[in-house]
Amino acid sequence: MRILLAIAALIISSPVLAQDDIPRLEHRGEAVQLIVDGEPFLILGGELGNSTASNRAYMAQHWYHLQRMNLNTVLAPVYWELIEPAEGEFDFSSVDWLIEDARAHDMRLVLLWFATWKNSMSSYAPSWVKRDAERFPRTCGADGQMQEIISAYSPEARDADAQAFAALMAHLREIDGAERTVIMVQVENEIGFLPFAGEAGNGTDPAATEREMARAYAGYANAVAEAGKREYLLPIFVNGAQGRPGVAPGDYPSGGPLAHLADIWREEAPAIDFIAPDIYFPSFAGIVDGYVEAGVAPLFIPEANRPSDPALVANALRSIGLRNGIGFSPFAIEDADEAASERIAGLYAMLEGMAEPILAAQAEGRIAGFGNSVSFASEVDTSPMQAEFGAFRFSVTTIDPWTPRDAQDPRSHGALLIWLGGEDFLFAGMGATLTVDSVGGLGSAGFDFVEEGTFEKGEWKSGRRLNGDQTHQGRHVRLPPGEFGIQRFRLYRY
Repeated sequence: MRILLAIAALIISSPVLAQDDIPRLEHRGEAVQLIVDGEPFLILGGELGNSTASNRAYMAQHWYHLQRMNLNTVLAPVYWELIEPAEGEFDFSSVDWLIEDARAHDMRLVLLWFATWKNSMSSYAPSWVKRDAERFPRTCGADGQMQEIISAYSPEARDADAQAFAALMAHLREIDGAERTVIMVQVENEIGFLPFAGEAGNGTDPAATEREMARAYAGYANAVAEAGKREYLLPIFVNGAQGRPGVAPGDYPSGGPLAHLADIWREEAPAIDFIAPDIYFPSFAGIVDGYVEAGVAPLFIPEANRPSDPALVANALRSIGLRNGIGFSPFAIEDADEAASERIAGLYAMLEGMAEPILAAQAEGRIAGFGNSVSFASEVDTSPMQAEFGAFRFSVTTIDPWTPRDAQDPRSHGALLIWLGGEDFLFAGMGATLTVDSVGGLGSAGFDFVEEGTFEKGEWKSGRRLNGDQTHQGRHVRLPPGEFGIQRFRLYRY
């Protein structure tokens, strides 16, 4: 009995279990949200280029630029080859300065564990792993030659990776458990097998081979995540590189955390909290919808194309508003040019001010997001988009009625609609126009008042009361192209 009591006391006093405020994922009403410091948190992020975080002096030149874009979170790689240069000997200096500098610039971090695989390859493994192909076996190409891809069936590689990841998580608990600068961790990066459907080669059934490969990858990643969570219970996810429409397994990183393999990843990787899409194709909305329809929650997009993407604003607002996204993050954020930086800064400033009502509305099902669906071939569906709240049905178009058609790009327009309760609503974004009808034909709906404004420390600050030309004589609420705006309005029926 004394032995059992001693074990129980040890568990209760564990530094991991005693930290009630560790960042976590939590079901809140209709949404799964990221909880940081006890409150829901919306990631307004950017992911660094692959090598940027490997050197402190190189990274130093970018922090101010990231601040100017109003990021609250940086997604940054940490590298197995730097952390464990010799087996069993750990050097966390590259992690320590990254955390110190993020704190100094008032930013959170999502760490990306570049270890056994990065974009299918094993280029970030330490030298002592790379040089021992007998202990850490490689896959072979069609010519029978070994590739720089460590086998997912290698228990030696899995255990070495897991040991290093556990050491990293234990170090994070020790140096960041109180500060909570690091709020999530990604295991590996864009896992998936190329150029075949799986390690067994093309086979007679590529789809079946891919599913078997997914089981191997998911089991491997789960062992790594499980080892890390024993040390520090941060949320852990994996990211997936997407395939083009109509291609076969092997023409994209096969077996990775993709929507059509979500069931396997859930089954084989219970220690991984969710899978996330990296999206570089124009068909952004369709890819997001595929993940959500596959039961993935929460939605998080760690690589939302690049900062120059013309659809960035629409994709962010649709993902957060329509699909309860916990965050958005363009890749190679430090390379944003002036125009992209200004667009991201405006978007993130608006979302930061609105974060509290956005997150509350996600949990209560009172939010919609609007952005045009675009096909893989870049064909834009400009049909009006619909939403319904209470006694009102809304129609939103991203073709601005007062701007020449050839002078606007509907892909760049998007909006959020939040029902505040009763007859009160918020409409925020750019290049979107909203009209309203009464549900069920019960009379007509009109705008009692419309006002522009901003949020300051979570409080609404009214600006101009809008009417006349600004509302088309009471016919619509309009967010002009080229500038972010927030308008609050009250409806009535007659």
